[in-house]
Amino acid sequence: MSTRRELLKFGGAALALSPAIASLIGASPAGAAPQACGAHKFWTMIGDYPHTHALHAHQVSSPCVTLDIAPEPVVFAAFARSVAMEFDVSELSLVTFLQARSFGRKLTLLPAVNLARFQHPYIVYNSAKGTMTPKDLEGARIGVRLFTATTPSWIRGILADDYGVDVKKMKWFAYQKPNVPEWRDPENVSMIPQRDLAELLFSGEVDAIVSDPVPTDPRIKPVIPDPPAAMKTWQTKHGAIQINHMVVVKDELTKSDPQAIREVWRMLKEAKRAGNEPPAEAAFHPFGLEANRHNIEIAIDYVYRTGMIPRRFSVDELFNDVTANLA
Repeated sequence: MSTRRELLKFGGAALALSPAIASLIGASPAGAAPQACGAHKFWTMIGDYPHTHALHAHQVSSPCVTLDIAPEPVVFAAFARSVAMEFDVSELSLVTFLQARSFGRKLTLLPAVNLARFQHPYIVYNSAKGTMTPKDLEGARIGVRLFTATTPSWIRGILADDYGVDVKKMKWFAYQKPNVPEWRDPENVSMIPQRDLAELLFSGEVDAIVSDPVPTDPRIKPVIPDPPAAMKTWQTKHGAIQINHMVVVKDELTKSDPQAIREVWRMLKEAKRAGNEPPAEAAFHPFGLEANRHNIEIAIDYVYRTGMIPRRFSVDELFNDVTANLA
């Protein structure tokens, strides 16, 4: 997965965020001393980003909570384990979380974004075979790691809304099984043996790929023209960011010791402060329910309208009385 700095090259500081979003990027001030909670060691899966590195480096401590962080250098490789309720605290794809909730998983969101970006640059084609436009994707073959991954899920919504693409006519070739085992891919998805996506593209076995990172070969071009401009237009239209990953916890933990979950939240905030990221980078992982309400609403809308979840969740039902009031 691309690093934060690599992601920012697709617009980066030059991509001006709306004032409403920009006002939400600052870390919260240090809170009062934590209240007493029972001693806990939480099995945790969370990526090592600038805003979480202090957790990995054991620079943030707690008198009652230890985060035992699983050694997972590629977080999406562990999302199926998160869905299987293996972890107490976990980073998780927002699409996977919504699907997991649809099938009854007892997980609740913490209002913390771990990864967000604009997805426009990540669907690409081989320009040596001619020019491809978004409408050309109807009937085309697209290679992807996972059909239900957050990036292709956002891309399908973007293509449908902004480019008039009938996404049901796109033919997907994926090599990873869904993270939520009850989910069944639609008929326009075929499973293939794991392959390098760029090799599939250059061999002519697919017409486009969704790839992170984008291959550096000069033949590779984005299907969506001028991604930085498209990203800015989308952000201006929606006043939101496109969330990839958030943090989830087991419901039972919020009930058995809610103060321990508040302590996890304090640790996440302390790590974010320690990261001291520039505002342009910090803007892509806002903390707090109200800071993220509209971002989550937009994500739910896209995921629902492209058939990835059976109903349109409300934002509030994804939290409970403990996690909704974290600030």
